[in-house]
Amino acid sequence: MVSRDFGREKRLLVPRQFKAVFDSPTAKVPGKHVLLLARPNDLEHPRLGLVIGKKSVKLSVGRNRLKRLIRDSFRLNQDSLAGWDVVVVARKGLGELENAEVTQQFGKLWKRLARNRPQPQSDAEAAGNSHA
Repeated sequence: MVSRDFGREKRLLVPRQFKAVFDSPTAKVPGKHVLLLARPNDLEHPRLGLVIGKKSVKLSVGRNRLKRLIRDSFRLNQDSLAGWDVVVVARKGLGELENAEVTQQFGKLWKRLARNRPQPQSDAEAAGNSHA
């Protein structure tokens, strides 16, 4: 099981990592006021990058609130997202949503993304699934 923390290894940190996802996403999950772009990362854990610009959410208070909510939602759902690099692109209107709505919406988005999970998983998982 993936640990539930959100350390540096779980983040997209440099522009090159973001560019790789933007240039060739293998999964796109559109939502209300948001777009998830994802690409397999050949790691045991998922990584998250956030793009929440001033055009989408004017005030820094709102941008920071959304980042906090999205990171927490990601942290709680990362078990099902192993093997993905995910970039969340915010659109106009996301800042107007209540915290509960944002959390609920991202719960659904993570589930939709998990259905497109990159294959195959680790050899141990594959061996365990072949007996079923």
